[in-house]
Amino acid sequence: MALVKNNLVIEDKWTFVQDDDDLPNGDIIVSLTRWKNDRETLLKRSDALGIVLKSDENPDQIVDDLAFFQVIALTFPAFTDGRAYSYARLLRERYGFDGEIRAVGDVLRDQVFLMHRCGFDAFDIKAGDNKALAIWLDAQKEMTTFYQPTGDGRKTVRSLRDRRRLAKAAS
Repeated sequence: MALVKNNLVIEDKWTFVQDDDDLPNGDIIVSLTRWKNDRETLLKRSDALGIVLKSDENPDQIVDDLAFFQVIALTFPAFTDGRAYSYARLLRERYGFDGEIRAVGDVLRDQVFLMHRCGFDAFDIKAGDNKALAIWLDAQKEMTTFYQPTGDGRKTVRSLRDRRRLAKAAS
């Protein structure tokens, strides 16, 4: 696995902690279950904290606690399960989460670009470091025109057509 963020393959400083594991020193990512069960203990730690949400765990359950998390990892159990796309958009656009949103699980090259547009900014890609970066960079170059609006601010086909139509009418 390789973690791609900001057009770089980076070392992952985060440790995913299982629900029954002891809490290690350092920055950790815990499950929603662990967060609910050990919230007070986790908040007393001085290290950074992240949470991983399964595809059936809506981020509405942590909205009041978003300020405590530096990373939210959203799981793709299979490429056919797209709930994490919606969760990423909710976290960014509705709830204003500005920390890292990480795609984990079945992260495929064909989906990386849309994941990025939906608010993901880190990708746990099943490939070696060099191949993972190539996958990421190639996927970012593939599309230049968009039909669906997202929070990334890129213009859609409709807005480009409207601008062209208005310019033509003004001339």
